[in-house]
Order: sequence, then structure tokens, then C-alpha cells
Amino acid sequence: MSGLYPWQQADWRKLQSLRNRPTQGLLFMGMKGIGKLELAIRYARSLLCEHPLDDGQACEVCPACHWFEQGSHPDFRMVQPEADSEETDAAKAEASKAEASKAGTGKKPSKQISVEQIRGLADFLAMTAHQGGRRVVVIHPAEAMNVYAANALLKSLEEPPAGFVFILVTHKPQQILPTLLSRCLTLGIAAPDAATATRWLAEQGVAQPADALAVAGFAPLLALRDAGEAALEARDKLLHALRRPAQLDVFALAEALQKTELAIVVQWVQQWCHDLVLMKLTGQLRYHPAEAKLVRELVAPLDALALARLQRHLQQVRKEAQHTLNPKLFLESLFFTYLRLTSD
Repeated sequence: MSGLYPWQQADWRKLQSLRNRPTQGLLFMGMKGIGKLELAIRYARSLLCEHPLDDGQACEVCPACHWFEQGSHPDFRMVQPEADSEETDAAKAEASKAEASKAGTGKKPSKQISVEQIRGLADFLAMTAHQGGRRVVVIHPAEAMNVYAANALLKSLEEPPAGFVFILVTHKPQQILPTLLSRCLTLGIAAPDAATATRWLAEQGVAQPADALAVAGFAPLLALRDAGEAALEARDKLLHALRRPAQLDVFALAEALQKTELAIVVQWVQQWCHDLVLMKLTGQLRYHPAEAKLVRELVAPLDALALARLQRHLQQVRKEAQHTLNPKLFLESLFFTYLRLTSD
């Protein structure tokens, strides 16, 4: 099945069984980094294709497919936060930042889907389908809708026009209004097994794909994203320091990593500490299987409760990573806490 990730074939077959059912709301739910959005867009494209193939995929040659490819299909809309939109790519974001700086606003693209964005679909909902068939809206990530946006969408889902399909994509369904969930048919999008994901990463040219997959929480698309040379170098610096807390230079390490995305740094520390706890309690490792001997020696004198406290602290720190104003001070605090709780 061209264009699908190898692990999506069973999900694609499930979607084909829905093509002729009157389903107005679909919720694609699954862990982050397994290609839910790509699957949703491919399904939307297939629904709008004039001559879908036998397996349900879009033909990619009809006028509708060309419109879709060019981002101009009149019967399709994509709703996402400004910060995730293709309209705010790196170059445009830098230009906007420069303009905002001159204006003295410093306003950043929103990470929420606003009520204005959902209400902005009103004209689209009122129009007749260009091809006389379906119209499709993909909303990603659905949990980014604030409560006002979610309530506005709820009204549309309660009485949608004929042939209209909303596809919501999320990895945090617990953050979506229950009343909104009740209006959607939920599809659990399967994560790939380790062998399939590792093989796919190797085909993409990722070095040590099994290790990369484990570090990414067994999410292959995140593993591919983080497989760049800069990310690998940053992670190696971090792990080199975490392995030897007695020699960890907090200030030098914070200086070295301050330009790395803070949420990813915290995630790496969380994974390392998860393995410390796991080794202490079960003698097993999840994310760093090659480090068994070193981790076993490291955790031998440590208190399990101190390690648990460190894990709880890291959960809170990860939330704060999105809002810190001084990355270097944030990392210094993180590493000092690691030293303190691993030396109790």
C-alpha cells in the first residue's frame, strides 16, 4: 500500500469498512509519533478522490488529487494551532519574530486551537460540496482545542451537513471534552511492534535503529526525528554526564545543552531515571539495554524512594520546560536535582 507506513495496513483496512457508513465524526487515537496525522490526511484524500484504487487509496492522478496535493482542494480543511501550521515554518516564524520584536509585542504563534478557528469553518459548512460528495475537516491535535473551541465544534458535530466528515487526531484523549468524544467513532491507531519499527528505521538510514527506537519511547517517527547528528551528540553528552554523577559538571552540561529543545532533554533524563527505578525494582531496563552493568552498579547504593521522588519531580519539570525564560538556569536546576536525589 503505497504511502502508508508498514504498521498501518491493518488500520487502513478498518478505515475502508467505514467508507460507506454515515459517520460524521472520527477520532484517531494512539501514542505520539506513530503517524496518526499522516493516516488521517491520507484517508481524507482517499474520501475526496474521484477514482479511488481497489485498496481504497487515492489514485493521485485525478483533478481532486492534484488539488489536494497543492493544498487547494475546496472540500478539505485542516485545523491546527498556529505554532504547528505549515504557514509558520522556520523562515516565516523568524520573520514574524523580527516584526514582532520591532513592534515591541514579542507575540508567539499560539499552541491552542481557538474558538475563532472553529467558528471560521461556518462558511465551509454552509457551502455545497464542490464535487457534490464529501467534505472533510482534519483537526490536529484535537486536545489543543480550548473549551470554547471544543464547544463550538460540538454544535457542528450534533447537526453536520450531509456528507461531512470531521477527523480528530489525538494522543491525549483524556484532555478532550467527554461530550465531544461521545459524538465520534473512536479508532485506536496501533503502534508498530519493535521489529517492524526497527526495520523501517534502518531503511531510513538511522544508525543503531533499535536503540533509537527505545530512546524515542518506541515511537518510530520520533526516533527518526531525533536521529539527526546534533540530537545524537546532545544526548551522548547528557548520558555521559548522567552515568557518572560524581563527576557531573552542572554548569558545563547546562551550557552545552541550552540550545537543545528543553522538553527533549527532560524526556531523555526521564528515560534514564525510569531505567534506574526499573533496575532497582526488577533488574530490567527499557530504554538503555546496553547499559545494564553500569546502571546496576549506579543504583546499588541508591534509595528506591529517592528515585521515585526524582521521577515525580521530572513529570512536573517537563510541563515547565515549555514556558521557561532562561534555558541555562532551567537545566542547571534540573541537573542539581538529579545530583541531590541520586546521592541521598
